[in-house]
Amino acid sequence: MTNLPLIFCIDDDAQVLRAIVRDIKNKYREKYRVVSTTVVKEALDSLLEMKNKGETVAMFLTDQRMPEMDGVTFLEHARKFFPDAKRVLLTAYSDTDAAIKAINTVQLDYYLVKPWDPPEEKLYPIIDELLDEWQGAYRPEFRGIKVLGYPYSRDSHAVKDFLAGNLIPYQWMDIQTSDEGEQLLALNKLTRANLPVVFMEDGSYLCKPGIADIAAKVGMNPHIKHDMYDVVIIGAGPAGLAAGVYGASEGLKTLLIERRAPGGQAGTSSRIENYLGFPTGLSGAELTRRAITQATRLGTEFITPQSVKDIKQSGGYNKIILDDGREINTRAIVITTGVDYRKLDTKGVADFTGAGIYYGAAMTEATACKGRDVFIVGVATLRDRRPCTFPSLRVTCSSSSAKKI
Repeated sequence: MTNLPLIFCIDDDAQVLRAIVRDIKNKYREKYRVVSTTVVKEALDSLLEMKNKGETVAMFLTDQRMPEMDGVTFLEHARKFFPDAKRVLLTAYSDTDAAIKAINTVQLDYYLVKPWDPPEEKLYPIIDELLDEWQGAYRPEFRGIKVLGYPYSRDSHAVKDFLAGNLIPYQWMDIQTSDEGEQLLALNKLTRANLPVVFMEDGSYLCKPGIADIAAKVGMNPHIKHDMYDVVIIGAGPAGLAAGVYGASEGLKTLLIERRAPGGQAGTSSRIENYLGFPTGLSGAELTRRAITQATRLGTEFITPQSVKDIKQSGGYNKIILDDGREINTRAIVITTGVDYRKLDTKGVADFTGAGIYYGAAMTEATACKGRDVFIVGVATLRDRRPCTFPSLRVTCSSSSAKKI
């Protein structure tokens, strides 16, 4: 398993490194992933990459005498990235004074005098005790996309809304309350002026990214496979997804274009109870997932996020021009663009839309509203009085338009 905690071994002597790695793997390979290097610079360079990826280091085992950097100095650097990792120094008898001093300087957990044969007596009992102590406080890191930003930021909301709408798991970090978020900024030499920042699973990151940039990073900009399609559907709400299923099931070359995320307005709903075939209801996300799976299995192709700029006719065929300039030829076009929300025309609303004022029933900002006052305008759309998903919300409803912001 690639998401196991790490035991990181560093020693410039390749023979000693092979020995310690062999002994550690023999005992701990089932619960820990063992990585090693003879080059200190390589180990230093990997610290930031591991932190950005969300890796967890349970223990550093490092030699004291290395030509590029001594072991205590390396542990000082490593502690900035993984302060909770156990720190063990491999020493010769002549290095014990430095090891004892390191107990105070880097909170060294143990110094291990070489050689450690037999490991059953001189290595495993020590490592067992340290790892048991570490496991007591261990909480697995989230492995995936991390979004770092301000809670009432239009740009941050756009990123979260796109990821949630496309069913891409991510972790939200509020820069105002997340110590880990502050640490990620500092370690990558970024400032709050760079927000929002999206950290990808591979350890790379994007500052103030556009939706197209994120889509490209997660592999959501597929190539157009055919010169000519039988039918192109514009809009991937429930109607568009259904059209994609029916078109592909009849053997037609079918392409579905969506400017934001599949599912449309229904895809953001926490519960849908009036959809055919689901008497107990289902969430918009589940409906979207099922429909996409069915459509792609039958052969429907997707392009998202992408908008249509123009539609023309040429030589008896329809030509669709996308925002990025690509052209698609098709025999038929089905437009299922759904509806737009009716916007409040109250002065000030536009300035805060996406930054404290939201349209629809999306769950994207729900957790950020926990414990806060929430005002809902337009109670005519509420069909029942079901208990709120977040009972700590204080909700006030109004059937009239907002008069003042």
